[in-house]
Amino acid sequence: MAMSMRVSSSTNIRGHRQRTNTFVPIMRTAVLAFLLYFSPTSIRAFQAQSPPSSSLYPSYRHPHNIANTHHRLHAKKPSNKSKSKSGGGFGSNNSNGGFGSAKKKAAAAPADPSKVRSVSGYTGSGTKVLASAANNFDRIRKLFGKDVTTDVYVRSPLNDESVFWFVGKVIRMVEKGTGSGVDTTDDDTMLAGAVHPTESEAILSQKRLILEYAKNQLRPQNMGGPYSKNLELWLAPGDSEMDVVQNKVTLVAVEGSSRDLREGFNVNDVGYNPEIYVGEEKEKGGLRVVRDGDGRPVKPVFEIS
Repeated sequence: MAMSMRVSSSTNIRGHRQRTNTFVPIMRTAVLAFLLYFSPTSIRAFQAQSPPSSSLYPSYRHPHNIANTHHRLHAKKPSNKSKSKSGGGFGSNNSNGGFGSAKKKAAAAPADPSKVRSVSGYTGSGTKVLASAANNFDRIRKLFGKDVTTDVYVRSPLNDESVFWFVGKVIRMVEKGTGSGVDTTDDDTMLAGAVHPTESEAILSQKRLILEYAKNQLRPQNMGGPYSKNLELWLAPGDSEMDVVQNKVTLVAVEGSSRDLREGFNVNDVGYNPEIYVGEEKEKGGLRVVRDGDGRPVKPVFEIS
């Protein structure tokens, strides 16, 4: 019994070994076939036919995305450098300029001295020009009188838009026989230019001189400094100061600029007599009147007894 069991056991063991010896080659063959089937070439072919799912390969796109993000964060730096080298930003007039790096603007062409009495600044530069204008005024006044004279006022809106300051008088040459002058001769009435000046030209050709004098010497408290912008010239008939004070005269705004001066006009055919303050007028101010925005009196006419 025992012997048979041993034989049986031995038989079973040998049978098992035989089955094991048969199975190993089969497994070895299967593994080899598997490896051959899933070789790198086969894997690549398989991948080409069926791209991997992002859910299965979550890191597949991450390196690429991170690289792109990094590139976007620094993308503007090379662009800025190239711009700085090429230059020409807004407002630049040169090859190396950036924003607002334009070269200093060229000075405006000087006004034609034969047409305009101008000054280059306050520090004494207008003294000679002012003297020339005053001398011309006296000369023309003797020839033609007050009929060719115009009173000039300045309004300083930034200081008080209702106040008009008397700043002097302008005068102009006219045709012989005009005006109330005396003892005129052909030489006296000969024009420096080719045309007789109009009233507007007599003011526009001396506008810069008048305003510079008014704001720097006559009444800087009301026309100079922060009030110097937007100054306006207004006119009234010659020697009409008393009528203006009595609200009998409406002032007229001066419009235009020196560009409106005609060809043939010459500034030596006009003059300017500046208002001069004396005594307490230097502190308290001289003649000024109140008008509305159109130069009309805001109060009724009154008489001075």
